[in-house]
Amino acid sequence: MAGGATIPTAAQRAERGGLAWRSGAMAEEAVARWYEARGGAVVARRWRSPWGEVDLILREAATVVVVEVKKARNFDAAAHRLGRRQMDRLCAAAQAFCAGEPRGALTDLRFDLALVDAMGRVRVIENAFGEDY
Repeated sequence: MAGGATIPTAAQRAERGGLAWRSGAMAEEAVARWYEARGGAVVARRWRSPWGEVDLILREAATVVVVEVKKARNFDAAAHRLGRRQMDRLCAAAQAFCAGEPRGALTDLRFDLALVDAMGRVRVIENAFGEDY
């Protein structure tokens, strides 16, 4: 390759993927603790549906809170990692989750974006893509 760049081996890619998975899991744990400290109850972690995975699903009183966790070197970079296609998948997954709730599609639902920076600090944007979505 030009400029002396090398192509990573399969083992290097796997190691990098494992590090990313652990980093994401640690970020999700920090966010779960943040919500629990404020009275939220985690009901699912990495909940899977045919439309995608939801990082965290919590209950705050009668509201189901769907949380997407993004980790980056700073909050701004983390916030920019959430795109429209992912928001669409999260909405579809949330609908699937709510189908199993007693109130079904009438379940009170909120979408939060939780940002984690390189220092492990957590910032939550409640209703990150709600009514204006």
